[in-house]
Amino acid sequence: MQIYPIETGNFKLDGGAMFGVVPKVIWQKTNPADSNNLIDMSLRCMLIEDGDRLILIDNGTGDKQSAKFFGYYYPFGDDSLDKSLKKYGFHRDQITDVFLTHLHFDHCGGSIQWNKDRTGYEPAFKNAKFWSNKNHWQWAVEPNPREKASFLKENIIPIEESGQLNFVTIPGNKFSVNSELGFDILFTDGHTEKQMIPHIKYQGKTIVFAADLLPSVGHIPLPYVMSYDTRPLITMDEKAKFLHDAVENQYYIFLEHDFVNQLCTVKHTEKGVRLDQTYKFNEVFK
Repeated sequence: MQIYPIETGNFKLDGGAMFGVVPKVIWQKTNPADSNNLIDMSLRCMLIEDGDRLILIDNGTGDKQSAKFFGYYYPFGDDSLDKSLKKYGFHRDQITDVFLTHLHFDHCGGSIQWNKDRTGYEPAFKNAKFWSNKNHWQWAVEPNPREKASFLKENIIPIEESGQLNFVTIPGNKFSVNSELGFDILFTDGHTEKQMIPHIKYQGKTIVFAADLLPSVGHIPLPYVMSYDTRPLITMDEKAKFLHDAVENQYYIFLEHDFVNQLCTVKHTEKGVRLDQTYKFNEVFK
């Protein structure tokens, strides 16, 4: 097995929305804001090469939305999905599986692209199976008013129409061991219904793709919960258990949205679980 960090680009989000009830004077120490109160966010994904499977976890925003839409999120930087894949010698047509932690636009927007005539949409990974789960899929296709702006039909419905949609099995205890993708999955409900958090055993260590359970190192303290979360008190409970497990099992946490840090570890302190170390991916995994 080989794992590669895939940088698909960067964007900006409102710092207040990203940190909920935490005052700006506190959160800006780790996530500095610009004059519009926006903070820099990564759209970092993961590629797993495992035998004859090439699994992509999440895929960023894509590029099919309108200029008006992207005007709200200020995309910046030179990174792209195709550029990152090419860096490691791959092409999107080689992807066998696209695993979507959840269906918010910044995690699944790259799944679908315009067709050649720009008259409709088609899968951006023509040879891949797309993986979600039944509970989350239903939650996304019949969205609640709070999340409707994040669940875009053009990112979701064409996956089903393509015939490439698959569902992973939801376990009874929130943790799936050796799932259909070959890695373990933690199911969480605080951010959105049945968000999936992959746990991957690699080079004698465990990498956890944290998705929106832990967007950045600035979100490690328990009350630092996004306003985007539908059930923030559940997020706090899920995060508390996850961070305890991360310390006890020495997880390397893969950060999807942290603009500066690709990986981190955590430790117990008198104030609770806090940041231990941050790393570039290739500093830990060769």
